[in-house]
Amino acid sequence: MVSPPAAPAAPVRGPGRRVLAPGKRLPAARLIGPGLVLAVWAAASAAGQLDPAAIPAPWTVLRTAGQLWSDGTLSTDVLTSLERAAYGFALGLTAGVVLALAAGLSRVGEALIDGTVQLNRAIPTLGLIPLFILWLGIGETFKIAIIAIVVYIPIYLNLHAALSGIDHRYVELAEVQGLSRIRFIRQIVVPGALPGFFVGLRLGVTGSWLSLVVLEQINATSGLGYLMFQAQNYGRTDIILVGLLIYGVFGLVSDSAVRLVERRVLSWRRTLSN
Repeated sequence: MVSPPAAPAAPVRGPGRRVLAPGKRLPAARLIGPGLVLAVWAAASAAGQLDPAAIPAPWTVLRTAGQLWSDGTLSTDVLTSLERAAYGFALGLTAGVVLALAAGLSRVGEALIDGTVQLNRAIPTLGLIPLFILWLGIGETFKIAIIAIVVYIPIYLNLHAALSGIDHRYVELAEVQGLSRIRFIRQIVVPGALPGFFVGLRLGVTGSWLSLVVLEQINATSGLGYLMFQAQNYGRTDIILVGLLIYGVFGLVSDSAVRLVERRVLSWRRTLSN
């Protein structure tokens, strides 16, 4: 008696097959969410579900932005905001990196720096505004200083954590190989700390825009925050939305730029994101 042929065995997935990974990255994935929000906003406005006085339609906001740009108001305020954010971010980035390296690579530096930074982190940064106005005046200097503080804290925290989290076995290997301190920092410390640094950098970039919108409403005569503050006095919600959208675009573009640099610099890593 001839037995029936056995059923074919199920294919065995190779150990390198990515069956649990998220899959391929969608094109323009970061624009899908904002685009959906914009579509819902436009549809609700066209259907009359939104009060135009409270939330103007997207085309109304776009027309207002065009008018402000044509008369030179918006371009001046945008350049002023970009300049403030750039100065504050540059100072905060420098301070965060220097302090994190000093605290992460030296026990003496950690004893002198880390506790002070943690204390600073526990104090609401915007609560320092009255004190900084008394110290630095009410001009541009105190605004840049506050932005720098908002930026340096996340950069320091994430870079210091990355430095502290480097596996001690790499340190032992560097000692066995006889690496100098300079080569140890360049070949072991920097590559190991870069992922944490980029996380802090993204948080710092976002923090610079979040603090700017508040600071530009304090005795300012230009900037997007000043434009929005003046619009509030006249009940111009369309101008307020113009400012908010520009802040959002700046934040999205700057964060995307940091992520792009991160992917290029850390192309050697194999993670779920890539």
